[in-house]
Amino acid sequence: MERMPKWADVILTPLISLVLAFAISALVILAIGESPTEALKVMVEGALGSSYGWGFTLYYATNFIFTGLAVTVAYHAGLFNIGGEGQAAMGGLGVALVLLAVPWPHWALALPAAMVGAAVFGALWALIPAWLQAKRGSHIVITTIMFNFIAAALLNYVLVNLLRPVGSMDPASARFPEAAHLPKLTDMALAFGMQWGKNTPANVTFFVAVIACLLVWLLIWRSRLGYEIRAFGKSERGAVYAGISPVRITVIAMLISGALAGLMAINNVMGEAERLVLNAVEGAGFIGIAVALMGRNHPFGVLLAALLFGFLYQGGGELALWTSVPRELIVVIQALVILFTGALDNMVRMPLERIFMALRKGRA
Repeated sequence: MERMPKWADVILTPLISLVLAFAISALVILAIGESPTEALKVMVEGALGSSYGWGFTLYYATNFIFTGLAVTVAYHAGLFNIGGEGQAAMGGLGVALVLLAVPWPHWALALPAAMVGAAVFGALWALIPAWLQAKRGSHIVITTIMFNFIAAALLNYVLVNLLRPVGSMDPASARFPEAAHLPKLTDMALAFGMQWGKNTPANVTFFVAVIACLLVWLLIWRSRLGYEIRAFGKSERGAVYAGISPVRITVIAMLISGALAGLMAINNVMGEAERLVLNAVEGAGFIGIAVALMGRNHPFGVLLAALLFGFLYQGGGELALWTSVPRELIVVIQALVILFTGALDNMVRMPLERIFMALRKGRA
């Protein structure tokens, strides 16, 4: 018998953890002599109070959805993929190579090809750590984080020595063909006669990310492969007894995870920068870990958590712009959210379990 209802585990526990994190953040803001209510007002208005704010919030959230889903798939296989940063960077390289190789006539043709390039490069970057884990016993955490640094060095070399246009001093690729530029949400709104989010980077990739949430849900909970992944993640010995190959599941789960992280490049490389630049990932690979933890490694939870962190990113930028609250405070708030929803999860969960068990006994 479950100690508390599923809805309480998925919704109530993270919600209480979030309230605690914001309460501690309010105390920190008070300690530096600022008003927590004013800070919250600026963040909410800056991130959610206008179509402009929503445009940036959705742009950041799109990145976090992909990296959060990447962590989620690996988690259900009992693996902790913290290489999303490097896999997303390699996904960007895949996007650039595909878009620069062909004079694409329309974004509708370029987008599927770029998605394939991003997914393949991200998956291949996760393949070696997966193989080392499955065949050599090398811990996936160590190898994936090492591959983040290798990816950064490799991308730097490729941009400076191979993809940089002649005469340019900027370590970046040439711009992608104009016909391959993705439509922004602003453009899509104008097609319906609405003014929405002018000059924001949010683009059609947000809808791709939402579809990815649905596909991951179908994979994990409605497919035979998903059942094998979950069975292996719960008990390797039990999975082996049932005839499930540890090597196969480890490699496949990490390939899917790397592909999802690589797909983030559709948003930030193809949709926003419209060329490949250094540091395009901007930490989204690591934020994806927090998003997956807070979302309870469920695609719907990942979507909600990604929107929250998108709000924190955009709201934090507005807070630093219009108040004297330092930008670093948003990092503190993010850290507190991660702390309460991850490391201190049992501090909220265990009292709730006791409350629900007491209520159940009272009804009995």
